[in-house]
Amino acid sequence: MTDTLTPAEPAPRPVILCVDDEPSILSALRRLFRANGFQVLIAESGQAGLDLLQQEKVDLVISDMRMPEMDGVAFLEHVRQRKPEILRLLLTGYADITSIMGAINRGEIYRYIAKPWDDHDIILIVRGALERSALEAEKKRLEALVLEQNEALKRMNASLEIKVAERTTELRQSNEALQGANERLKNNFLTSIKMFTALIELRDPKLAGHSRRVADLSRRLAQELKLDNRQAQEVFVAGLLHAIGKVGFDDELLSTPLARMTPRQMESYRQHPQRAEQLLMPLSELKGAIETIGQQLERHDGAGFPQGLGGRHISIGARILAVAVAYDSLQIGQIEPRLFGRQEARQYLQQRSGSDFDPLVVAQLLAMHPQDGEDLSNSPSQATRSLHSRELEPGMALAKDLITPSGMLLLTAGHVLEQPVIRQIINFERSIETRLSIQVLVPLPKP
Repeated sequence: MTDTLTPAEPAPRPVILCVDDEPSILSALRRLFRANGFQVLIAESGQAGLDLLQQEKVDLVISDMRMPEMDGVAFLEHVRQRKPEILRLLLTGYADITSIMGAINRGEIYRYIAKPWDDHDIILIVRGALERSALEAEKKRLEALVLEQNEALKRMNASLEIKVAERTTELRQSNEALQGANERLKNNFLTSIKMFTALIELRDPKLAGHSRRVADLSRRLAQELKLDNRQAQEVFVAGLLHAIGKVGFDDELLSTPLARMTPRQMESYRQHPQRAEQLLMPLSELKGAIETIGQQLERHDGAGFPQGLGGRHISIGARILAVAVAYDSLQIGQIEPRLFGRQEARQYLQQRSGSDFDPLVVAQLLAMHPQDGEDLSNSPSQATRSLHSRELEPGMALAKDLITPSGMLLLTAGHVLEQPVIRQIINFERSIETRLSIQVLVPLPKP
């Protein structure tokens, strides 16, 4: 079940509260906003505005600066204290910097608008404020959903742990180790990111694992291009989160290949890196990855989006990410309606080297061309083997995240297997009546 509105249930119109002691101003604002599809409430004083807020649901408040008894700064400060989720704009007819600063510091206003206003500008400001508020609300909803999935995973693990705890002392000790592993998993930032990206991939089966493959290949390219560990980690995280701006796409747009998109769909698609930047803005520790994500649709020849950057004006992380995304997207039908083989994908990138893609990055990917059955994202010092659960042995390390057929993350890459965990994997396979293919690392012999 989704929470999208059906055609029979149109989205409610945003409600704007206008507060001003001049009836003519209120009348002009009411006509303007109603004509542009908004619901409008009016109040001729700050106290009347506060009374309305207790009775009505309001999305945005516009207040005049100069009003008797309670001025705009005091009114907006009360609004912030009582209902901080409501967006606040100040309408001022004089250049009083002190008052404007008071509104910014005490009322924490979104913008201030000078009188006389331009109708077109004020409508754009209000719409931009409401769109930002909607993005913040969607971000909170997604965070709550991730927490809910974490709790479900913890409950599943807890039920397994109870059964293991009833056995021998050896198994109880192993169970304690498993609890420690689960605690590390809970506190692992990358694991949370992977679960976050899985929300999109669950909506379209062909997307399953796409972000993880892009992230692994991006990190491998960064390492081969001699980027330092910090840069390699940033481009890895950017690969995991590169598609998070598509969270608002409808199912049709999400599954439509680029070559089949209408102009309107293409316009929406080109905005997803900026949506991602807005969603991830509060995570200051991801600053480098966010910049990489925001520039992923720029082109080497300067004909990309959104800024038309070219060549080395595009960050090296974004140039790497663009190649990795295209390489995997071609093979799952996200660029053209048909699926490209590895060789065809290589040829596609080679043909567009110097126009769409950085020639240096493309050349590095071509130099990393795998043998049959080998993955480009593998470490050059290690190979992988695909095993069934009963072939696993304690001490083996996972080469890739262990994902269920439905897209749920069980264990992260690099996890060292212990006997109780192996048994849990076997029991899980029984419960879903499906055998998992488990990738483990195998060191290559030294020359």
